[in-house]
Amino acid sequence: MMQKTFIIIPTYNEKDNIGRLIEFIEEKVFPKIDKAKFAMHILIVDDSSPDGTADLVKKLQKKYKNLSLFLNKKKAGLGGAYMKGMTYAVDELDADLMFQMDADFSHDPLVIHAFLDKIDKGYDLVLGSRYIKGGSIPEDWGIHRKFMSLVGNLIVRAVLWTWTVNDWTTGYRAIKKEVFESLRKEMDRKEFSGYTWQIGFLHKTQRKGFKIAEVPINFIDREFGKSKIGAEYIKNTLLYIFKIRIRELDRIIKFAVVGVIGFVVNLTALEVFYKAFGIRPDNAAAMGAELAIISNFCLNNLWTFKDRKISDFRKLIIKFLQFNLTSLGAVLIQKVGVWLGLKFFGESYYLLYFIASVAVGMVYNFVMYNKVIWKKEN
Repeated sequence: MMQKTFIIIPTYNEKDNIGRLIEFIEEKVFPKIDKAKFAMHILIVDDSSPDGTADLVKKLQKKYKNLSLFLNKKKAGLGGAYMKGMTYAVDELDADLMFQMDADFSHDPLVIHAFLDKIDKGYDLVLGSRYIKGGSIPEDWGIHRKFMSLVGNLIVRAVLWTWTVNDWTTGYRAIKKEVFESLRKEMDRKEFSGYTWQIGFLHKTQRKGFKIAEVPINFIDREFGKSKIGAEYIKNTLLYIFKIRIRELDRIIKFAVVGVIGFVVNLTALEVFYKAFGIRPDNAAAMGAELAIISNFCLNNLWTFKDRKISDFRKLIIKFLQFNLTSLGAVLIQKVGVWLGLKFFGESYYLLYFIASVAVGMVYNFVMYNKVIWKKEN
């Protein structure tokens, strides 16, 4: 099935670059792309450039019928320009696939075909990476700039604790319509109006489980004009990644506290059922687990996932039943773990089997609660 594809290029005072770039893409790149698979277009999103960038694009529209222009009446920043451009491409131009690309030739247009190959293989988001084999940053960059680029990207990966993506700040990307649609509401916020867009969009795409691939690119310094990246970019990036990480760690800490309370409930029930009523430890552990499930559901709903709290009574009952079914995995882990311990090592160390099984069950529960019960609504 043919995909209507738009190369979205945000511009602000890019008169010296944009004409050459459009002509290069139209005449050197597009003719080599399989027209049966991809219908190629260019969309320029001009951010109220006072240098006549938009006027030049309008002249080129007479020559290239697949060239569109969207004018921002008010300067929106990089993220704001992409947000408006992608919204326009999807809603008004029926785009299936969109590219992010700089206007200054720092992103090699000849690599577009490599992105399309990955999309053709089923990937949802493709990144142009400077930090994988075959990619590079300019050799003539000063040592301080190379250090900032490499270490800055490493800091993002370390703080967010994700190592499957190598280039978090790249602005050269191919994005399927489905990815944009799933993130549209989340990304249409002021915090993503600038360069934070790149990290925010990628982070949210990854968290939603979309398929991400990288292709190597050789980043080239601009020949004309000035870079718009400065101290504000560094500050906003650091603020964003640390805010995200603290928010995620906060949920994990709360979940752990609720888990400890559930563990106490579970352990107390195990001891009472086993010692007071003579019920086998594996069965007593399973019964205690159900009491812990009730405790965990109430506390997680009111505290751990309070931003996604279930308040409607009917929905609460349905979610509680679903919670019980989901938690059956942890109960089975506990039941089987203790049973195996009893079978192979005897009854003397039943508490040790119980603790080990609970630890495994907690990891299972956090994943299931976060992805199923208190799943974030799109």
